[in-house]
Amino acid sequence: MIGNRIAEARKKVNISQARLAERLFISPQAVGKWERGESMPDIITFIHLAEILGVDLNYFSDNFKSEATEIRPVELLDKESPVLPTENHNKKLSWDMSRGNWVDADFSGLKNLHEKFSSSNMQRCKFIGSDLSGLLLKSNNVDGCDFSDSDISISHIQNSNLSKNLFRECSLKETEFSGSYINDCDFTGADLTGVVVNSGGFEKNTIANAEWKRTAFINSQIVDTVFEGTLENCSFENCKFIRVTFQNAILTDTFFKCKTLKRIKFIDCKVDNITYAFLKNGKADLNGINLLT
Repeated sequence: MIGNRIAEARKKVNISQARLAERLFISPQAVGKWERGESMPDIITFIHLAEILGVDLNYFSDNFKSEATEIRPVELLDKESPVLPTENHNKKLSWDMSRGNWVDADFSGLKNLHEKFSSSNMQRCKFIGSDLSGLLLKSNNVDGCDFSDSDISISHIQNSNLSKNLFRECSLKETEFSGSYINDCDFTGADLTGVVVNSGGFEKNTIANAEWKRTAFINSQIVDTVFEGTLENCSFENCKFIRVTFQNAILTDTFFKCKTLKRIKFIDCKVDNITYAFLKNGKADLNGINLLT
């Protein structure tokens, strides 16, 4: 299905497989394999592919309705489309930076971001001290960006790749990461109250002095991670743990419901009775755990 849609969009903008491959810095054989359904682009390539073909990323999904998306001629794809005035000339024109390729840009102090960067590739951008509450990011690649001291609360980050980003001293209260992979990011001092990580990956992240209350990991893979400090009313459900350590941590009312907890290591930790019961039921190694009195 995806291969057919790539071929259809490519033909509508009158671009050859060879030309498309050239713009994506891949081989024409790779494009041919996509269109025959023998392989599939990764998320970053999908973002670039959608931009080149002039379609939204939803064009490649099962729920896409063909009449809802406009495919632009290829000669217009390298040009910025002008914003046309509406019938109400007093209406303030809005800006939308979605489906862009943003590198080394400084957006520090930005407000009211909302959906305006969806389906974008962002590398080494700065969002320091920004008000990004209520942010919705869909299908983004965010690599090496700095969000330090920003408010990213009550946000939704969906089907995105986040790598080597700084979230130091950020407020991420009630933010949900769904279908996203968070790798090698720095959450030092971040407020993760009410955060949900659902159906994704959480790997090699720095989380020193982070605040954990009502934080939930669901259907996620947690790798090379050290949890410290106090975890209160947190939950781990259907998660896979690889080289995960709880060190100098206090766990209260924390829920574990996973196939196995054998790969978790505890060092100088204290837990309450209910948390201890969940760990024991999951056959966790209880060495390094003391019950709270």
